Amino acid sequence: MQLFYNPTLEKTTTSFIFSPEESKHISRVLRKKEGDVLDITNGKGILFKAELLSTDSRKCEAQIIDLSESKPKPYTLHMAVAPTKMNDRFEWFLEKATEIGVDEITPILCARSERKTLKLERMRRVLQSAMKQSLQTFLPKLNPMISFHDFLENQSVSPLSFIAHCEDGEKSELKRLLIPKKDTTILIGPEGDFSSEEITTAIKKGYHPVALGNTRLRTETAAIFACATVAIGNIEIN
Repeated sequence: MQLFYNPTLEKTTTSFIFSPEESKHISRVLRKKEGDVLDITNGKGILFKAELLSTDSRKCEAQIIDLSESKPKPYTLHMAVAPTKMNDRFEWFLEKATEIGVDEITPILCARSERKTLKLERMRRVLQSAMKQSLQTFLPKLNPMISFHDFLENQSVSPLSFIAHCEDGEKSELKRLLIPKKDTTILIGPEGDFSSEEITTAIKKGYHPVALGNTRLRTETAAIFACATVAIGNIEIN
């Protein structure tokens, strides 16, 4: 199964035209013909089956012949992660988090952050590709980068709001604090970790300090570990 993505599709859509890029891929690379059926998602939980009406390499046209809706997970996972110095490492996180099952991602700018800008459109394409590759119908939301302190001010704190850091102090294992079927938010800092002031501020706001095992993890590894821990903790009720 090959999955395509078209965010403009709705339940009421009857026919549509693929973008020039996808049309070229469909006609010249995949060599699809009129009458072939393709699977398409709008990234909002709906899977469409569409029959090709034309295979013009500039504008393939298709008509919707069936659709089905996926049931959302019984919880949401919001990861607030400081982008890594190397873009490819953050892109790897985005890809794997999408495959595992993340709902929202907010890049945060911290005191020790080395990367201060992001190409959001490029990052969104990474998310789209990972969604299609893993045959999912929900596209994670990627927010613009925001400062750590602004994130704390703007984000509502739930009982399952956590900050993972490497400083000494009282911390619990993330897996021991998770509650199945509950929305979760996790903060992951930059390569140099959160500053002491940032950790203190987050804890005062209601974020629980957590550990992610006994070894020191890279930012992107810590973020993936956290995603997987939440997913595993919810497997039984999916």
